[in-house]
Amino acid sequence: MKKFSGIDFYLLDELLTEEEKLVRSTVRKFVDEKVIPIIESKYMEGKFPSELIPELAELGIFGITLPQNYGCANLNNICYGLAMQELERGDSGIRSFASVQSALVMYPIFTFGSEEQKKIWLPKLAAAEKIGCFGLTEPDFGSNPGGMKTNAKKVDGGYLLNGAKMWITNGSIADVAVVWAKLDEVVNGFLVEKDFKGFYAPEMKGKHSLRASVTSELIFQDVFIPESNRLPNTNGLRSPLMCLNQARYGIAWGVIGSMMACYDSALDYAKSRIQFGKPIAGYQLTQQKLVYMVSEITKAQLLAYRLAELKDQNKIKHYHISLAKRNNVEHALTIARTAREILGANGILSEYPVMRHANNLESVKTYEGTHEMHTLIVGEEITGIAAFE
Repeated sequence: MKKFSGIDFYLLDELLTEEEKLVRSTVRKFVDEKVIPIIESKYMEGKFPSELIPELAELGIFGITLPQNYGCANLNNICYGLAMQELERGDSGIRSFASVQSALVMYPIFTFGSEEQKKIWLPKLAAAEKIGCFGLTEPDFGSNPGGMKTNAKKVDGGYLLNGAKMWITNGSIADVAVVWAKLDEVVNGFLVEKDFKGFYAPEMKGKHSLRASVTSELIFQDVFIPESNRLPNTNGLRSPLMCLNQARYGIAWGVIGSMMACYDSALDYAKSRIQFGKPIAGYQLTQQKLVYMVSEITKAQLLAYRLAELKDQNKIKHYHISLAKRNNVEHALTIARTAREILGANGILSEYPVMRHANNLESVKTYEGTHEMHTLIVGEEITGIAAFE
């Protein structure tokens, strides 16, 4: 198998520190050696490669930007982004697992949890001794999370939780779920442990996308949550939306990996596929498709790099993240489809990663905020008028 060398048309590597390059090369090597050899078969089987979890923890992937005193790496957001990029070059399901563990479980515990909760959970989550999931989306409420029906009622010593969540990555294998529910009509966060009575997490089957990922329902039937398991520093609906921004940031970087994998596969194929006496890479229409791909990869890289700078400087806004998420995912999906065109019939085979990435990206385009919702978020910022209310 040809060694992947990356795409760097605008010499962005010159802007990376040695530490950032080391993180990328380390995760890239892991993906090349451990993910790519097994991911097609896992995808076809519809199984998440859980055997990779301990090795991901050894790489320091989980909670990569959080402080070292909680067992985390305390690296910058470029390092985090590059790690997500390389994981998604392997498969969106692998990146999704890492994104949920880091951005949607460890981040809310770190940001909204008590010091005791941080000390209990963060080191275990960083070491993958515990797996987490994030429960916000409901069967009837996706783009409008404020309409959630899941609710908590105060009782002696804690709360009774009732309701359901849907489309939950890692749900069936999680030891703890960060669940958002209304308490007296105010959204609060709760840590729901897998052995709590009345809590069920059945896996959702029959997916054509993200097949190498665990997707679940979460069901709560009078689940008693002790007071010590409520996240004490939550601030209404704003808190879970802050978590989503962390995940969307990782997606904006991650899909660059999918772009690169599809472009690299299409370019190699176009150079070797002979039609009418020469490689199809020598024909104008094929070159137009390849130039489109490298153009959009380069733009996505520039967006993601600047986004990371803004995040590290604490200047980032939610609409910055929305613009990058909607742009990068949209073009990643188009690149995957265009790569499939270049590969022709071969593009549907598991010998190539293209159709798998295309199928996965169909989900990535709609989760963590649909393309349309991110369009309206940016639209509100530039016009001052909310179109979705």
